[in-house]
Amino acid sequence: MLDKAEVRLAVDIGGTFTDIVLDVGERRRTRKVLTTPTRPEQAVLDGVRLILSDAQAHICDIDVFIHGTTLATNAIIERRGAKTALIATAGFRDVLDIGTESRYDQYDLSIDKPKPLVPRSLRFTVPERIDSHGAVRLPLDEAAVRALAPRLRAADVQAVAFAFLHSYANPEHERRAGAILQAEMPELSITLSSAVCPEIREYERTSTAVANAYVQPLMDSYLARMEQALQAEQFRGAIYLVTSGGGVTSIATARHFPVRLVESGPAGGAIFAAQIAARLGEAKVLSFDMGGTTAKICLIENYEPETSRVFEVDRAARFLKGSGLPVRIPVIEMVEIGAGGGSIAHIDALKRVTVGPESASSEPGPACYGRGGQRPAVTDADVALGLIDPTAFAGGTITLDPELSKQALLRDIGAPLGLSAETAAYAVHEVVCENMASAARVHAVERGAVVGQHTLIAFGGAAPLHAARVAEKIGVNKVIVPSNAGVGSAVGFLAAPIAYELVRSRHVRLDDFDTAAVSDLLQEMATEARALVEPGAAGAPVRERRAAFMRYVGQGHEINVQLPSRPLTEADLPALRQSFETDYSALFERPIPGASIEVLSWSVLVTTDARKPPQVVQVARQPATKAAGSRKFFDGRAGKVIEIPLFRREEMAPGAVITGPAVIAEDETSTFVSNSFDAYIDGAGSIVMERKAA
Repeated sequence: MLDKAEVRLAVDIGGTFTDIVLDVGERRRTRKVLTTPTRPEQAVLDGVRLILSDAQAHICDIDVFIHGTTLATNAIIERRGAKTALIATAGFRDVLDIGTESRYDQYDLSIDKPKPLVPRSLRFTVPERIDSHGAVRLPLDEAAVRALAPRLRAADVQAVAFAFLHSYANPEHERRAGAILQAEMPELSITLSSAVCPEIREYERTSTAVANAYVQPLMDSYLARMEQALQAEQFRGAIYLVTSGGGVTSIATARHFPVRLVESGPAGGAIFAAQIAARLGEAKVLSFDMGGTTAKICLIENYEPETSRVFEVDRAARFLKGSGLPVRIPVIEMVEIGAGGGSIAHIDALKRVTVGPESASSEPGPACYGRGGQRPAVTDADVALGLIDPTAFAGGTITLDPELSKQALLRDIGAPLGLSAETAAYAVHEVVCENMASAARVHAVERGAVVGQHTLIAFGGAAPLHAARVAEKIGVNKVIVPSNAGVGSAVGFLAAPIAYELVRSRHVRLDDFDTAAVSDLLQEMATEARALVEPGAAGAPVRERRAAFMRYVGQGHEINVQLPSRPLTEADLPALRQSFETDYSALFERPIPGASIEVLSWSVLVTTDARKPPQVVQVARQPATKAAGSRKFFDGRAGKVIEIPLFRREEMAPGAVITGPAVIAEDETSTFVSNSFDAYIDGAGSIVMERKAA
């Protein structure tokens, strides 16, 4: 039994590793275990038992359990979700195929569009019609809804998404149709678009509802098993799930709206990077999160990650908007690519070395794991280059075999190109670093930022090994590898506020603004969001943030404008116009004088305050003590093996300075300091790499 200090546990299930972080007061312990893809809760329970054993504690001591996962995203990408049907308004069966009628590459005649989650054979329609003002134009044909039950049963459908026209304005028909079908088929998982995404834009709302229905049986089953397993272990604390927007919510809400979890793991990483940025006073940061399966890039300015209302899953073209399945949820804005430690390297038809997006995952894993994997992964390249100590990987829980790495690299890359195993490893390392550098450049350009003006914060099990080279490629002069970088997303979970955001569409023009109706809508949304947040807040202060999504009449995109958290009055309208035009001018240089303005949607975020990190203490720099050992490193640019020092991070005192090239090893990851950088340990225990003077 532990003392009275609060005990908080965070778990992040990734494609390769499951990360566990245990905080007991100010003391932190971490663990990494291999993910068990068929039953993810098994790895969670195994890791929890290990870390509690380390702390000489019992699961009943845990006060708060915070969980994030990429299971929902992976189910969509790998098409492992439930057999799902879509029921739409008569005449709108093909919304998923028509989309917005835009093409992400208008000159490609053989364009690959994302494959819908529901095939046309499982899309049905029923007679009904509600107009954009919410008025019923054609009553719901209830007999037609009942008649669908035998067809759905015969097709072994497990989940259904309802997406009726203009249901955001009036959900009556969707609710009634859902109730009818649920009575006919009690075992069916049902999603209403008016509940999961009550917003305009038919394609995005339908796509979001379908995605929620597609993953709901899987996630509901998993979360139920997790909850039962924890209770069987005598867990008595509170359970929260991390959402894509960077807040945490209850397990009941997550089971109803699992689409909100699609980016929960990466969101934790962005929170972690924002906390580090605030602690170190870094106002412009590029977070670089590279795990076993994917790499995520996120711009963070003034200690806040940028957020968005739409996220695309499973893009057909890596960097092109519109090539994926749109999911309209609050989400932290980032770019994600299939470039992780488990990403598989191969040669394409043009004899080019290519990495990802296919991953070796945890089963069988990279070749060096010795678990049956035959194809070379990025981790194999890092092992062959000498960047990873094969006996100390993942805290010594996994012993790597460098010979298996070299054999796989030589067979799949080296021999076809006439390269040695080491040169093949260098090629893989260079390609994956260039992939991530390209992602960072594109993400910065899309946000109107200069990437070289940012500090790179690297975390995740693989990022510290590649951060220096990525920084060289994008012109960044400072790289920070924080403490606990290998489990950064899980650490970020512990700082996430309890929060929930609602967005609803109601069209209003500023020149015909019904302040009472809008105020009633916002208050209704605030009450609903508070009901989801306040029980978990347990008396902690809760604040609201209200916003309007505004545009000039006839434009295609809106701007988020903050509103006061109180009823609106006529006196607020001039200030509302001024706020919109100020934000519009920041984006497009100047407003449009006299143009009419409209609001399409409204947002209410209810949240507790995020935990604020303490400021770092400045320390005097001095040369590091003697290295713990050395590594034989293949320098691809020099074309030869060189000896470089190996330092143990826990043996380096604050202020200790080393010169690259060198490796700094720790249980969760290793950091490679390239020849372009010097590095020191700051007052927070972070490794700070600074580019050497020319």
